[in-house]
Amino acid sequence: MQTTAHTSGPLRGGKAIVTRTAGRQHGPVKRLVSPVETEMRFSMHPHSGLATTTVLLEGEVGYEDTTGASGIMPAGGVEWMNAGMGVWHDGRARGDGPVRGYQLWVALPPELELGEPCSQYLSASEVPRTGPARVILGRYGDAESPIPAPPGINYLLVQLSAGEQWQYTPPAGHNVAWLSVQRGALRVADELISDELVVFGESEDVLAFTADEDSEFVLGSAVAHPNNLVLGYYSVHTSSEALRAGEARIKEIGAQLRRRGRIG
Repeated sequence: MQTTAHTSGPLRGGKAIVTRTAGRQHGPVKRLVSPVETEMRFSMHPHSGLATTTVLLEGEVGYEDTTGASGIMPAGGVEWMNAGMGVWHDGRARGDGPVRGYQLWVALPPELELGEPCSQYLSASEVPRTGPARVILGRYGDAESPIPAPPGINYLLVQLSAGEQWQYTPPAGHNVAWLSVQRGALRVADELISDELVVFGESEDVLAFTADEDSEFVLGSAVAHPNNLVLGYYSVHTSSEALRAGEARIKEIGAQLRRRGRIG
């Protein structure tokens, strides 16, 4: 994926934008950033060593995965699919209206990357809120997500009205931060952010936002991942050995799905 990277002026608290990208369009999907260039697919496909977190902003999506989960995710819903040792899943837009949302890949730590796969689906009412932020992963203020994500990760969906100001204070140790604006426009100090993803320089400083117009964005902060990541086609692991184990398992599941006529 091509990105435009630069260092800009200091933000409040000393943070600076070090990378920004408008992403690349793949049919109906815009890939903002990716560890590998994979074909965009919605039919059954595998993962291992990571968790996908889907936040649906508009429309409905039918989902199914090999943990046994299936159903309809409505607007405002959230999917957490921990692939662990290996899982296959799909998601299909329903109806004729637009479908809009975000999917985030979360690299799992060594103790979870080859664990038992599991999935969890939340309705909009089950996602806690603090001020203008819905807490998708982690904990912020007095709100804590019911999703059992690894510690050291916050992932928020924030809505601000035109002219509204809001500050985010990262938890202790969260020295990595990024955000993506899909609707509206924000200012962070003198920087304008609109329809793009930006990554901030490493620090634990406060981020202060002002909405130029009604805005909706996702914001992530985290403790830096302590492991080097080893990438497969659909998998992310912390070692070559774990990658081989994960890819072997998803190959076994794929063979079972082929025998049942579920995939070609």
